[in-house]
Amino acid sequence: MTAPEMTIPDLEINRRLTILPMQEFYTSGHRTCQGCESALVMRYMAKVAGPRTLVTGTTGCMYVANTSYNSTPWALPWAHTQLGSAGSSAVGTAAALKALMRKGKIPDERINVIAFCSDGGGGDMGLATLSAALQDTRYNLLILLYDNESYANTDIQASGMTPWGAVTAFTPSGSQMRITHHRWKKNVPALLMAGHPTGRYFANASSGFGMDLMEKVRTALDVGGPTFVQTHDPCPKGWDFDPRMSHELAILAVECGITVLWDCLEGELRYQGLTRQQVDGAVKRRPVADYLRRQGRFAHFADDDIDFFQARIDEMWEDWILPGVLRIKQTPFGPRPESGRSVPEPTEGGNHG
Repeated sequence: MTAPEMTIPDLEINRRLTILPMQEFYTSGHRTCQGCESALVMRYMAKVAGPRTLVTGTTGCMYVANTSYNSTPWALPWAHTQLGSAGSSAVGTAAALKALMRKGKIPDERINVIAFCSDGGGGDMGLATLSAALQDTRYNLLILLYDNESYANTDIQASGMTPWGAVTAFTPSGSQMRITHHRWKKNVPALLMAGHPTGRYFANASSGFGMDLMEKVRTALDVGGPTFVQTHDPCPKGWDFDPRMSHELAILAVECGITVLWDCLEGELRYQGLTRQQVDGAVKRRPVADYLRRQGRFAHFADDDIDFFQARIDEMWEDWILPGVLRIKQTPFGPRPESGRSVPEPTEGGNHG
Protein backbone atom coordinates (compact mmCIF):
# COMPACT_ATOMS: atom_id res chain seq x y z
CA MET A 1 0.00 0.00 0.00
CA THR A 2 1.47 3.34 -1.01
CA ALA A 3 1.67 6.18 1.47
CA PRO A 4 -0.86 8.98 0.97
CA GLU A 5 0.51 11.95 -0.91
CA MET A 6 1.60 14.71 1.45
CA THR A 7 0.62 18.07 0.04
CA ILE A 8 0.48 21.60 1.29
CA PRO A 9 -3.10 22.51 2.26
CA ASP A 10 -4.71 24.56 -0.49
CA LEU A 11 -6.29 27.15 1.77
CA GLU A 12 -8.20 30.09 0.47
CA ILE A 13 -7.51 33.39 2.16
CA ASN A 14 -10.83 34.19 3.79
CA ARG A 15 -12.46 34.12 7.20
CA ARG A 16 -14.47 30.91 6.98
CA LEU A 17 -13.45 28.39 9.61
CA THR A 18 -15.07 25.65 7.53
CA ILE A 19 -12.22 25.62 5.01
CA LEU A 20 -9.52 24.87 7.58
CA PRO A 21 -8.15 21.31 7.62
CA MET A 22 -9.05 19.14 10.59
CA GLN A 23 -5.54 17.72 10.89
CA GLU A 24 -3.28 19.26 13.51
CA PHE A 25 0.51 19.49 13.29
CA TYR A 26 0.99 21.00 16.76
CA THR A 27 -0.93 18.65 19.03
CA SER A 28 -1.10 17.48 22.64
CA GLY A 29 2.09 16.80 24.54
CA HIS A 30 3.30 20.30 25.30
CA ARG A 31 3.65 21.64 28.82
CA THR A 32 3.02 25.31 28.42
CA CYS A 33 1.47 27.33 31.20
CA GLN A 34 -2.30 27.36 31.57
CA GLY A 35 -3.70 30.06 29.31
CA CYS A 36 -0.59 30.22 27.11
CA GLU A 37 -1.38 32.16 23.94
CA SER A 38 1.97 31.36 22.31
CA ALA A 39 1.03 27.66 22.18
CA LEU A 40 -2.11 28.71 20.32
CA VAL A 41 0.02 30.70 17.87
CA MET A 42 2.17 27.62 17.21
CA ARG A 43 -0.98 25.61 16.52
CA TYR A 44 -2.28 28.22 14.08
CA MET A 45 1.08 28.42 12.34
CA ALA A 46 1.49 24.64 11.96
CA LYS A 47 -2.09 24.11 10.78
CA VAL A 48 -1.69 26.64 7.99
CA ALA A 49 1.80 25.50 6.96
CA GLY A 50 0.84 21.86 6.63
CA PRO A 51 2.92 18.67 6.56
CA ARG A 52 5.58 19.74 4.04
CA THR A 53 7.21 22.03 6.58
CA LEU A 54 10.45 22.20 8.54
CA VAL A 55 10.40 24.22 11.77
CA THR A 56 13.32 25.52 13.80
CA GLY A 57 12.80 27.08 17.21
CA THR A 58 15.21 29.09 19.30
CA THR A 59 15.67 28.67 23.03
CA GLY A 60 12.73 30.12 24.93
CA CYS A 61 9.53 29.05 26.63
CA MET A 62 8.24 27.56 23.36
CA TYR A 63 11.34 25.37 23.24
CA VAL A 64 11.38 24.23 26.85
CA ALA A 65 7.63 23.60 27.13
CA ASN A 66 7.57 21.70 23.85
CA THR A 67 10.38 19.22 24.54
CA SER A 68 10.19 18.30 28.21
CA TYR A 69 10.21 14.69 29.45
CA ASN A 70 10.98 13.23 26.03
CA SER A 71 7.67 14.47 24.69
CA THR A 72 6.77 16.98 21.97
CA PRO A 73 3.57 18.34 20.41
CA TRP A 74 5.24 18.83 17.02
CA ALA A 75 3.97 16.53 14.27
CA LEU A 76 6.41 18.27 11.91
CA PRO A 77 10.21 17.95 11.60
CA TRP A 78 11.51 20.32 14.24
CA ALA A 79 14.93 21.37 15.52
CA HIS A 80 16.09 23.43 18.47
CA THR A 81 18.54 26.24 17.73
CA GLN A 82 20.48 28.70 19.87
CA LEU A 83 18.80 31.71 21.43
CA GLY A 84 19.89 34.32 18.90
CA SER A 85 19.99 32.18 15.77
CA ALA A 86 16.48 32.20 14.29
CA GLY A 87 17.57 33.99 11.12
CA SER A 88 20.70 31.96 10.54
CA SER A 89 18.88 28.67 11.15
CA ALA A 90 16.19 29.68 8.65
CA VAL A 91 18.72 30.57 5.95
CA GLY A 92 20.82 27.49 6.65
CA THR A 93 17.82 25.15 6.46
CA ALA A 94 16.49 26.76 3.28
CA ALA A 95 19.94 26.70 1.68
CA ALA A 96 20.45 23.04 2.57
CA LEU A 97 17.12 22.05 1.04
CA LYS A 98 17.91 24.00 -2.12
CA ALA A 99 21.31 22.33 -2.44
CA LEU A 100 19.84 18.84 -1.96
CA MET A 101 17.24 19.53 -4.63
CA ARG A 102 19.84 20.89 -7.03
CA LYS A 103 21.96 17.76 -6.58
CA GLY A 104 18.96 15.49 -7.10
CA LYS A 105 19.16 13.98 -3.63
CA ILE A 106 15.56 14.97 -2.82
CA PRO A 107 12.67 15.89 -5.12
CA ASP A 108 12.52 19.48 -6.31
CA GLU A 109 9.35 20.51 -4.48
CA ARG A 110 8.03 23.22 -2.25
CA ILE A 111 8.92 22.77 1.41
CA ASN A 112 8.06 25.48 3.92
CA VAL A 113 10.89 26.66 6.18
CA ILE A 114 9.74 28.41 9.35
CA ALA A 115 11.96 29.68 12.16
CA PHE A 116 10.29 30.98 15.30
CA CYS A 117 11.80 33.08 18.06
CA SER A 118 10.70 35.06 21.10
CA ASP A 119 10.85 38.80 21.72
CA GLY A 120 14.13 38.36 23.61
CA GLY A 121 15.66 35.83 21.25
CA GLY A 122 14.49 37.65 18.12
CA GLY A 123 13.83 41.27 18.97
CA ASP A 124 16.93 41.62 21.17
CA MET A 125 19.93 39.34 20.80
CA GLY A 126 18.75 37.66 17.60
CA LEU A 127 17.96 40.86 15.71
CA ALA A 128 21.18 40.70 13.67
CA THR A 129 20.38 37.23 12.33
CA LEU A 130 16.82 38.28 11.48
CA SER A 131 18.25 41.20 9.53
CA ALA A 132 20.69 38.99 7.64
CA ALA A 133 17.97 36.48 6.75
CA LEU A 134 15.63 39.18 5.46
CA GLN A 135 18.34 40.47 3.15
CA ASP A 136 18.96 37.12 1.46
CA THR A 137 16.38 36.88 -1.33
CA ARG A 138 17.70 33.55 -2.67
CA TYR A 139 15.70 31.53 -0.18
CA ASN A 140 12.07 31.11 0.79
CA LEU A 141 11.61 31.30 4.55
CA LEU A 142 9.33 32.68 7.24
CA ILE A 143 10.49 34.01 10.60
CA LEU A 144 7.72 34.16 13.22
CA LEU A 145 8.42 36.17 16.37
CA TYR A 146 6.07 35.36 19.25
CA ASP A 147 6.03 38.37 21.55
CA ASN A 148 5.10 37.75 25.18
CA GLU A 149 6.97 40.91 26.21
CA SER A 150 9.60 39.38 28.48
CA TYR A 151 12.25 36.71 28.82
CA ALA A 152 9.55 34.32 29.99
CA ASN A 153 11.75 31.22 29.97
CA THR A 154 14.12 32.51 32.66
CA ASP A 155 11.72 33.98 35.23
CA ILE A 156 10.33 37.05 33.43
CA GLN A 157 13.17 39.50 32.89
CA ALA A 158 12.55 42.68 30.91
CA SER A 159 13.24 42.55 27.18
CA GLY A 160 13.47 45.35 24.65
CA MET A 161 9.80 44.68 23.94
CA THR A 162 8.56 44.90 27.52
CA PRO A 163 6.06 47.78 27.85
CA TRP A 164 7.07 50.93 29.66
CA GLY A 165 6.63 50.71 33.44
CA ALA A 166 5.90 46.97 33.61
CA VAL A 167 7.09 45.02 36.63
CA THR A 168 9.51 42.18 35.81
CA ALA A 169 12.07 40.23 37.83
CA PHE A 170 14.67 42.93 37.10
CA THR A 171 12.33 45.96 37.14
CA PRO A 172 10.37 45.72 40.40
CA SER A 173 8.27 48.50 41.84
CA GLY A 174 9.27 49.78 45.27
CA SER A 175 8.53 52.49 47.79
CA GLN A 176 11.41 54.66 46.60
CA MET A 177 10.97 54.08 42.86
CA ARG A 178 7.55 53.18 41.58
CA ILE A 179 8.60 52.95 37.92
CA THR A 180 11.93 51.21 37.22
CA HIS A 181 11.43 50.17 33.60
CA HIS A 182 11.81 53.32 31.50
CA ARG A 183 12.13 51.99 27.94
CA TRP A 184 9.27 52.28 25.48
CA LYS A 185 8.57 49.05 23.60
CA LYS A 186 10.69 48.36 20.53
CA ASN A 187 8.70 48.28 17.26
CA VAL A 188 10.38 45.31 15.60
CA PRO A 189 8.02 44.67 12.64
CA ALA A 190 8.20 48.30 11.53
CA LEU A 191 11.96 48.38 12.12
CA LEU A 192 12.51 45.33 9.92
CA MET A 193 10.07 46.46 7.25
CA ALA A 194 11.63 49.92 6.91
CA GLY A 195 15.19 48.63 6.92
CA HIS A 196 14.83 45.70 4.51
CA PRO A 197 13.26 46.85 1.24
CA THR A 198 13.95 43.51 -0.46
CA GLY A 199 11.87 41.64 2.12
CA ARG A 200 8.62 40.66 0.42
CA TYR A 201 6.21 40.42 3.35
CA PHE A 202 6.04 41.79 6.90
CA ALA A 203 3.10 41.56 9.31
CA ASN A 204 2.02 42.37 12.85
CA ALA A 205 -0.65 40.06 14.26
CA SER A 206 -2.32 39.02 17.51
CA SER A 207 -3.07 35.67 19.10
CA GLY A 208 -6.56 37.01 19.78
CA PHE A 209 -7.44 37.16 16.08
CA GLY A 210 -6.77 33.65 14.85
CA MET A 211 -8.10 33.91 11.30
CA ASP A 212 -6.15 37.11 10.69
CA LEU A 213 -2.99 35.43 11.99
CA MET A 214 -3.48 32.33 9.84
CA GLU A 215 -4.11 34.48 6.78
CA LYS A 216 -0.83 36.30 7.41
CA VAL A 217 1.15 33.10 7.86
CA ARG A 218 -0.37 31.68 4.69
CA THR A 219 0.37 34.88 2.74
CA ALA A 220 3.97 34.83 3.96
CA LEU A 221 4.41 31.23 2.82
CA ASP A 222 2.69 31.84 -0.51
CA VAL A 223 4.64 34.95 -1.50
CA GLY A 224 8.01 33.31 -0.93
CA GLY A 225 11.33 34.99 -0.30
CA PRO A 226 12.30 36.13 3.20
CA THR A 227 9.18 37.03 5.20
CA PHE A 228 8.44 38.07 8.80
CA VAL A 229 5.36 37.82 11.04
CA GLN A 230 5.14 38.98 14.65
CA THR A 231 2.37 38.01 17.07
CA HIS A 232 1.32 39.60 20.36
CA ASP A 233 0.80 36.85 22.98
CA PRO A 234 -0.48 37.56 26.52
CA CYS A 235 1.44 35.56 29.14
CA PRO A 236 -0.41 34.78 32.41
CA LYS A 237 2.77 34.00 34.32
CA GLY A 238 4.69 37.07 33.25
CA TRP A 239 1.82 39.55 33.15
CA ASP A 240 0.11 38.35 36.34
CA PHE A 241 -3.51 37.75 35.39
CA ASP A 242 -6.01 34.90 35.57
CA PRO A 243 -5.24 32.45 32.72
CA ARG A 244 -8.89 32.57 31.68
CA MET A 245 -8.33 36.17 30.54
CA SER A 246 -5.56 35.46 28.02
CA HIS A 247 -7.64 35.71 24.88
CA GLU A 248 -9.62 38.65 26.22
CA LEU A 249 -6.41 40.59 26.88
CA ALA A 250 -5.09 39.88 23.38
CA ILE A 251 -8.27 41.36 21.92
CA LEU A 252 -8.24 44.27 24.39
CA ALA A 253 -4.74 45.26 23.29
CA VAL A 254 -6.10 45.75 19.76
CA GLU A 255 -9.26 47.48 20.96
CA CYS A 256 -7.12 49.96 22.91
CA GLY A 257 -4.82 50.55 19.92
CA ILE A 258 -1.74 49.19 21.71
CA THR A 259 -1.40 46.29 19.26
CA VAL A 260 -1.93 47.28 15.63
CA LEU A 261 -2.95 44.72 12.99
CA TRP A 262 -1.13 45.47 9.74
CA ASP A 263 0.89 43.88 7.00
CA CYS A 264 3.06 45.03 4.12
CA LEU A 265 2.98 42.94 0.94
CA GLU A 266 5.49 43.89 -1.74
CA GLY A 267 5.68 47.44 -0.38
CA GLU A 268 1.92 47.94 0.06
CA LEU A 269 0.86 48.67 3.65
CA ARG A 270 -2.55 47.33 4.70
CA TYR A 271 -4.50 47.44 7.96
CA GLN A 272 -6.84 44.59 8.96
CA GLY A 273 -10.02 44.03 10.91
CA LEU A 274 -10.63 46.15 13.98
CA THR A 275 -7.47 48.17 13.38
CA ARG A 276 -8.67 49.14 9.91
CA GLN A 277 -11.95 50.34 11.40
CA GLN A 278 -10.00 52.41 13.92
CA VAL A 279 -7.80 53.92 11.21
CA ASP A 280 -10.89 54.76 9.13
CA GLY A 281 -12.59 56.34 12.15
CA ALA A 282 -15.48 53.85 12.21
CA VAL A 283 -14.54 52.53 15.68
CA LYS A 284 -13.10 54.42 18.63
CA ARG A 285 -10.21 53.04 20.62
CA ARG A 286 -10.88 51.99 24.19
CA PRO A 287 -8.90 53.68 27.00
CA VAL A 288 -5.61 51.93 27.72
CA ALA A 289 -6.64 51.72 31.38
CA ASP A 290 -9.09 48.97 30.40
CA TYR A 291 -6.08 46.90 29.37
CA LEU A 292 -3.51 47.95 31.96
CA ARG A 293 -5.75 47.57 35.03
CA ARG A 294 -6.36 43.89 34.26
CA GLN A 295 -2.69 42.94 34.75
CA GLY A 296 -0.70 42.66 37.93
CA ARG A 297 2.46 43.90 36.24
CA PHE A 298 0.82 47.35 36.03
CA ALA A 299 -0.89 47.26 39.46
CA HIS A 300 1.54 49.89 40.78
CA PHE A 301 0.53 52.47 38.14
CA ALA A 302 -0.75 55.78 39.46
CA ASP A 303 -3.19 57.87 37.41
CA ASP A 304 -0.27 59.90 36.04
CA ASP A 305 1.37 56.74 34.74
CA ILE A 306 -1.77 55.69 32.91
CA ASP A 307 -2.14 59.21 31.48
CA PHE A 308 1.44 59.04 30.18
CA PHE A 309 0.85 55.63 28.62
CA GLN A 310 -2.39 56.84 27.03
CA ALA A 311 -0.68 59.95 25.65
CA ARG A 312 2.01 57.87 23.96
CA ILE A 313 -0.60 55.62 22.33
CA ASP A 314 -2.63 58.68 21.27
CA GLU A 315 0.47 60.17 19.70
CA MET A 316 1.02 56.98 17.73
CA TRP A 317 -2.50 57.14 16.34
CA GLU A 318 -3.01 60.86 15.88
CA ASP A 319 0.42 62.24 14.99
CA TRP A 320 2.21 59.44 13.17
CA ILE A 321 1.94 59.33 9.38
CA LEU A 322 1.12 55.61 9.59
CA PRO A 323 -0.41 54.63 12.98
CA GLY A 324 1.63 51.93 14.67
CA VAL A 325 4.12 51.77 11.81
CA LEU A 326 5.82 55.06 10.96
CA ARG A 327 6.53 57.78 13.51
CA ILE A 328 7.59 60.60 11.17
CA LYS A 329 5.53 63.73 11.87
CA GLN A 330 6.84 65.91 9.05
CA THR A 331 6.46 65.12 5.37
CA PRO A 332 8.61 66.56 2.55
CA PHE A 333 5.80 69.09 2.05
CA GLY A 334 5.82 70.35 5.63
CA PRO A 335 4.40 69.23 8.97
CA ARG A 336 1.06 67.48 9.15
CA PRO A 337 -1.69 69.89 10.23
CA GLU A 338 -2.62 67.77 13.24
CA SER A 339 0.94 67.22 14.46
CA GLY A 340 2.40 69.04 17.42
CA ARG A 341 0.88 66.94 20.20
CA SER A 342 2.88 67.22 23.39
CA VAL A 343 3.25 64.04 25.37
CA PRO A 344 3.38 64.67 29.13
CA GLU A 345 6.46 63.43 30.87
CA PRO A 346 6.03 60.96 33.73
CA THR A 347 5.91 62.59 37.13
CA GLU A 348 9.19 62.80 39.01
CA GLY A 349 9.52 63.41 42.74
CA GLY A 350 11.39 60.17 43.43
CA ASN A 351 8.64 57.84 42.25
CA HIS A 352 10.07 57.23 38.80
CA GLY A 353 13.72 57.46 39.73
